[in-house]
Order: sequence, then C-alpha cells, then structure tokens
Amino acid sequence: MKGKKVAWSQLYNKYGVLLILLVEIVVFTLLSDSFFTLKNLLSIGRQVSFTGIAAVGATFLMVAGGIDLSSGSLLAFSGVLSTMLMVKHHVPMAAAILITLAAGAAVGLINGVSYTRFHISPLIATLAMQTILKGAAYLLTNAAPVYGISNSFRLLGQGYLFGLIPIPFIIMLIIFAFGFWLLGASRFGRHIYAVGGNEEAARLSGINTRRVAMIVFAGSGLFAALAGILMAGRLGSGQPSIGADFPMDVITAIVLGGVSINGGSGKLSGVLVGVLIMGILSTGMIMIGLSDYLQWVIRGVVLLFAVAVSNINSQTH
Repeated sequence: MKGKKVAWSQLYNKYGVLLILLVEIVVFTLLSDSFFTLKNLLSIGRQVSFTGIAAVGATFLMVAGGIDLSSGSLLAFSGVLSTMLMVKHHVPMAAAILITLAAGAAVGLINGVSYTRFHISPLIATLAMQTILKGAAYLLTNAAPVYGISNSFRLLGQGYLFGLIPIPFIIMLIIFAFGFWLLGASRFGRHIYAVGGNEEAARLSGINTRRVAMIVFAGSGLFAALAGILMAGRLGSGQPSIGADFPMDVITAIVLGGVSINGGSGKLSGVLVGVLIMGILSTGMIMIGLSDYLQWVIRGVVLLFAVAVSNINSQTH
C-alpha cells in the first residue's frame, strides 16, 4: 500500500499540475466559446501577473519554512500609498514606486523580526500584520479610493508590449526568471532550501539562518508591494478595499505547484503552473456564470486538495 502511495506521489509530482492545467483548459473551452481566444488568454495573462509576482516572493519564504498571510492587505496598502504619494503629495512616479517598494520590504522585515527575535509564529505575525495594514490603508485614504493618477502609471498595469502582450505579464516573467536563478543556481538559494529543510542543521553547518529568514520575509513584502503598485495601475486608482482573497490565491498556487507547506522543497516552475491554474479557474468560473458563493466553495476545495497532496508528498519523502 505504501509503495502505491509513493508511486502516486511521484507521478503527481512529475505530471499532476500539468494535467490539472490541461483539464481546466479543455473543460472551460468546451463550456464557453469565448474562453480559448487570444483576447481572453491575454486577459488571463494580465490577471495572473499580480498573483504570480507575489507568489515568487512568497515561494522563497515558504521554501524557507515560513508563510505570509499579509500579502492581500499589503497589496491594498501599496496601491494606496503609491497613488497618494503621486496624487496628494506630487512625488514623481519613479520615487513613489521606490518608496512603496521600500515600505513593502520594511513590512516584510518587521514580520521577519517578529519571527527571528521574538519567536512569534509566522502565521500569527503575518496575520496581525494583515490587520494592521488593512487599517492603515483605510486610515490613509479615509476609506475612499485615490483617483487622479497619471497615464504613465496606468500604463504599468494596463499597457501592452508591442500592442499585444500585457506589461504586468512581462514583469511577472522577468521576476520568475530571477527566481529560477536564485532558487536553482545561487548559493543563497541552497541556503533557503537548507533552512526550510532543517533550520537547526543549517545553523550548525554555518548558515546564518536569521539573515536568510530576514531576507526572504523582506522579499515576500517587496514582491507583494510590487503587485500592489501594478494593480493600482490596472485599476486606475488606489483601492483600500481590495486583496481579501489574495493571500489564499497566492498560497494555493504555490502549494499546487509542489512547494511543501513544511518548507525545504519545491520549484518555481511548478509555482508558475499553479498560478496559471488559479487564474484560469477564476476566469473560467466567471465566464460560465458560476455564482460568487460557489466560486468561494471551489477555491476552498482546491486549497484543501493542494494541502492534502503536499502532506502526502511530505510523508512519502
């Protein structure tokens, strides 16, 4: 029986997410005539970009054994911060973006300090940060959207390269390329895997585990902030109310892609497929007319499935 479980686990690791992606495409193509069209596929590419960008940073953190539940509120906070800097305080666009990215990294560092210095579980630390940032986003804006951004800023979220490929999708691919190198070919990537696999053993082998933790927490905040900036450009405004389901989509995509919830294993190639699965699922459900309530149920089932598979994989390795 155990041998069958191991064989199933190995089969899923090799082909599972690709099969799920293929089945999704076939099903939604059959159910909707307008699904498998260039216009819709490019729209899905733009949609998955925001989740994908945040997922890269969150993957570094999860491989190292952490988790970040604050990405949704940071998405909203970064959007309103960047737009307020430009609209209310007339800060140049480049400076506003850099300040917002620095703020996102600082939020991640605070989460890292909570974990490394005060030994607060990442689950609790980032859950608290989620609430703090949600309140901060509403306080900054008085609960009102921030309008009046420039066309240049809108271009980041709404524009196309060569009039065809969404700019956020291009940015996502560049960030994934960086992530592939970092996790797969760099010394720091090996340290991330070592810390996630066995933090104490990593420390005894000479790895500065606190430094690794601080960097991956900061990276998670940085990429979530970038996603928030691009989302504000996409929406044409800073919206304090967005991002409620964002952390669940990010985590589901990562775990679907084969990253262990216990840390120490996983590849970004699988995460990229997981991001596409979540994006296609979301778009497909809307196109075939499923109610919001049923969509929530299905998203929850997908998350449970992803975690169950992750636990089976952990038990068979």
